[in-house]
Amino acid sequence: MFRRKIYEELEAHLLKKQVTVITGMRRVGKSTAVRHLLNRVPHTNVLYLDLERIENRILFNQQSYNDIERGLQALGLSFTEPAVVALDEIQLVPAITSVIKSLYDTYNIKFIVTGSSSFYLKNHFSESLAGRKQIFEMHTLDFEEFLLFRNQDLNGLQVGRMQPFLFTFYDRWLGLYEEFVQYGGFPEVVLSDSAQEKTDYLKDVLNAYIELDIKLLADFSLSDTLYKLIQLLAVRVGSRMDYSKLASLIGENRNKVKDYLHLLEYTYFIQIVRPYTGGLNKELTKQPKFYFSDTGLLQLMGQVSSGQLFENAIANQLTRLGPLNYYERTTGTEIDFILDRNQAFEVKETCTPQDVKVLNGRAKLLDLSDSRLIGRHWPASGFSDFVWGGSVW
Repeated sequence: MFRRKIYEELEAHLLKKQVTVITGMRRVGKSTAVRHLLNRVPHTNVLYLDLERIENRILFNQQSYNDIERGLQALGLSFTEPAVVALDEIQLVPAITSVIKSLYDTYNIKFIVTGSSSFYLKNHFSESLAGRKQIFEMHTLDFEEFLLFRNQDLNGLQVGRMQPFLFTFYDRWLGLYEEFVQYGGFPEVVLSDSAQEKTDYLKDVLNAYIELDIKLLADFSLSDTLYKLIQLLAVRVGSRMDYSKLASLIGENRNKVKDYLHLLEYTYFIQIVRPYTGGLNKELTKQPKFYFSDTGLLQLMGQVSSGQLFENAIANQLTRLGPLNYYERTTGTEIDFILDRNQAFEVKETCTPQDVKVLNGRAKLLDLSDSRLIGRHWPASGFSDFVWGGSVW
């Protein structure tokens, strides 16, 4: 089994009574993380239940808490000694948080739970388990994890992290980084042997997302409309959201489109990058930009340019490092990304010295002293004053 970066935090929280909540998009590795944690429990009073199985949902949907306790005992759980209960896909049982709260308050039980919707988990858990839980968001693999899953020797990898372009580093990792940009970071996609297998798996992820997660949280009739909206978003990725335009194209009103986009964000399908104010509010557009949370899903939708795909990959890579914004004035002056409100980044497939001058000038307007280009290709000119995309993690 490959060790994900998030495991260190999860292992530390395993020692605490608080409920460990692991949330993220379907198939990013949540169930594997749970199995990893269960293997580290120092006793055998452990129970794992997958709530995609109907018999387990029936158990927790019973009206009597006493009957639920008896059912758990019948499955081998003892309430007279410390216990660990892992529940997979808890969004499938809407009332389960009240059951967890009751058992948590009554017995010495450590709960580890997973779910695919931040919309459900963050809102419902905040109300029902205030002070009793910690939420950990799990994402697809970053590039370092991608290399680990591909059984690469990572010696020397840290040398290039967020550093100026170095040809030796670029030459070593270029092919794998291009695969990472093209197919994204779902673990099973990364482990697939052929391009066709990767594409087929991504199609399964998309279908499961719409047919299972979306239909659980929204009206069944929404799935066709949402698929059309996802197609429209793909060709507009990295652009400011024009809600009215999107609404007219899918035949819905503007507020409905906003609701759909919030649903896509809350279920981890897209990420929203909002404008940087920086004291120049009158100059800034209020419309956010959006990116797909995985570039494999983005390219699956087709008609995406090479530049859009690369910019989306960098958005995903940077957002793991801190809060992300973009900057744009009505005059058209823009900066692609501002990280942690203090670092300016401009994304170019091929960088030039002129790009450095322009970025530095724009960053100076916002009093940002740290500004860097991020590039994809090695310039024929030999220019090297930029960070290669494969170094961003």
